[in-house]
Amino acid sequence: MPTVTLIRIRLNLAHPTVRRDLADYTALHRTVMRLLPDDLGPHPRQTAGALFRLERDDHQPLLLVQTRIPPDLTGLPDHYGSAEARDFTPVLAALTPGRIVRYRITANPSTRSRRRPGPGEDPLPRHGSVLALDDPAALAWWHRRATQAGLHLHATTTQPHPFRRRRSGGPGPVHRLLQFDGTARITDPAALTDALLNGIGRAKSYGAGLLSLAPA
Repeated sequence: MPTVTLIRIRLNLAHPTVRRDLADYTALHRTVMRLLPDDLGPHPRQTAGALFRLERDDHQPLLLVQTRIPPDLTGLPDHYGSAEARDFTPVLAALTPGRIVRYRITANPSTRSRRRPGPGEDPLPRHGSVLALDDPAALAWWHRRATQAGLHLHATTTQPHPFRRRRSGGPGPVHRLLQFDGTARITDPAALTDALLNGIGRAKSYGAGLLSLAPA
């Protein structure tokens, strides 16, 4: 089983880099990647298994980062926040069928549109643009993805999670992020382990996809 590290960073709102990152998830992603080595190839986030989620439950936002490569906390800017790292691997070892857990995930419920082929084009269906899903389609999306991830949902609440990206660099992606909270029963520990390690859904570079579990 791979060694997985979970980092919890209580952000210092007086720090200018923190304020910039809270206003721009592209910048936040760059700061997260400062925790990892530079030589990770063309897809460093995927190589490191890096996932993150920003939580705004209180007056001091919390940044959660998960990685399969040992992080270097000194890579963060000085006074960026108070950071602590712990081994997440025991959580994976404790996944058993039938266990009831509480879960949280900020996700990007979305689908690809289908466009009609133009004159002379292959008549097979072609992928179009990515479309954000609204309720109740977003909730149905989460039920499907949770089932595939080895969870049988008992209860779910949803909460909009603002997606922030500065436009100065040009048009870029616009995502709709939703936070899902609730309880569930573990049905497939192997599928759940894969979902915990690799995340769920799109927009992982923008703070989506990190699934967290706790005893119910």
